[in-house]
Amino acid sequence: MEGKALFEKITTDYSTKYPDVQPGKMMSSQAIKVKDKVFAFFSKNGDMVFRLGKDFDPDTSESKGIHVFNPFKNKGSLSGWFVVPEQEKRLWESYTHQALENTRKLN
Repeated sequence: MEGKALFEKITTDYSTKYPDVQPGKMMSSQAIKVKDKVFAFFSKNGDMVFRLGKDFDPDTSESKGIHVFNPFKNKGSLSGWFVVPEQEKRLWESYTHQALENTRKLN
């Protein structure tokens, strides 16, 4: 399954399973929200970006491609947000759930 199709499937599955989850937008990209807070989105380059929290350590992940999300040229990265590349899309479902739970704790 292509990355975009997988993202759309995850969005549909989560918005069907959880009444407080719905599709949304993040920086003009398709996103998934819980209680109006984005917890995951599909980036323009085909990766997924997740709100995994400040305590998440990408070095302990089974994927070596995960990195901190930094969309800005002259600012620091977005704290707690991580990119999981399309080649690691087998991990997207589990990180979606982790990001959902992490974001729910923020409310």
